[in-house]
Amino acid sequence: MSKIFLSARWENLVLITYAVEPGFLDDLLPEGITADTIEGNAFVSLVAFDFLDTRVKGIKFPLHTNFPEINLRYYVRYKEKRGVMFVREFVPPSFIPLFANLMYNEKYKSVRMKSSISKNGKILLNHTISFRNRKYEIYLEALNKPFLPRAGSKEHFFKEHEWGFGTSRNGKPLMYRVEHPYWNIFPVVKFDHNFDFGAIYGKKWEYLNEKAPYNITFAEGSKVRVFGSEKLP
Repeated sequence: MSKIFLSARWENLVLITYAVEPGFLDDLLPEGITADTIEGNAFVSLVAFDFLDTRVKGIKFPLHTNFPEINLRYYVRYKEKRGVMFVREFVPPSFIPLFANLMYNEKYKSVRMKSSISKNGKILLNHTISFRNRKYEIYLEALNKPFLPRAGSKEHFFKEHEWGFGTSRNGKPLMYRVEHPYWNIFPVVKFDHNFDFGAIYGKKWEYLNEKAPYNITFAEGSKVRVFGSEKLP
């Protein structure tokens, strides 16, 4: 079994999910990996959350322990394993991209960003990112009434994936395991964002600017462990 590469707490996860045709993802899939679908749709999620108490190989690095992340990911499967792959992952510290890109050949980028949250009867959450001289925001309101959705629900599907997939520098598919308990979710009351997917992620993703979200899930989060990557068997 692979050793633990990273441990942390992932908290207050906003998943804004869009349905796309499965063929839309074909050029992003390495050999042996297919788009995971529900009722004939493949899916892409804009995900924002807080990375807390971060340790890389058991070590805390100063100024790189607590920070927000925003990523764009899509849902895939390899045989019976269901997981995700990433288009781009944004974080503010430069150290995390250095390690993640080196170890996993991921697509992390360091940018200016921040998050804030308040919890009373309602939860108010805001994420902002500065990219190419523009400011983008994600705003969400939810009821502070956490519950665990049923295993067959869409909310469960989008928040619970044990596997991450990627490619090595020579184009070979890789996988790594992400371990955490099932997450509670909060009922979403209102949300908004002004992301320009084409400007941030490239022309291919302009397609999402005109689409309404298929699902919005706000998950509580927990401690997580990310294991080292390995080649597909």
